[in-house]
Amino acid sequence: MYQHILLPTDGSELSKMAIYQGVALAKALGARVTILTVTTPFHVLSSDPALIEETDQYRKRNETIAGQHLEVAKKIAVAAGVPCDTVHVEHEHPYQAIIKTAENRGCDAIHMASHGRHGISAIVLGSETLKVLTHSAIPVIVCRQPRARIADLLTAS
Repeated sequence: MYQHILLPTDGSELSKMAIYQGVALAKALGARVTILTVTTPFHVLSSDPALIEETDQYRKRNETIAGQHLEVAKKIAVAAGVPCDTVHVEHEHPYQAIIKTAENRGCDAIHMASHGRHGISAIVLGSETLKVLTHSAIPVIVCRQPRARIADLLTAS
């Protein structure tokens, strides 16, 4: 079945839950995982050195936060004995980075969370998961958790 699963994470509790489930799936299948986090670049069109410095600070802050998200996910995989590597990508469109990383790394499945937005928030905010589902030729496993369960997870941590 699946031998290499991509596990995207944004550091949220829902994403963390999907990491646990994706790692459990990988362990059951004898697969390895690649854990990915995507940050969006900071765009500045200016020759003002102060703005360029802010861009560097933004990038460093994103790298720090991405590293923290990846470290949490990596600990989950290591604790389960699942081989993993981690990737941080900066890209304007996270869904494209997810698909491209899966293709470039030879992943045969993508396992990711869905925030389960409904109504106007789904239209306004969009869904990276939906975009991955729509555009990926690689199978996508969507991890959803009932809202009450998410609240339980958040209060338990």
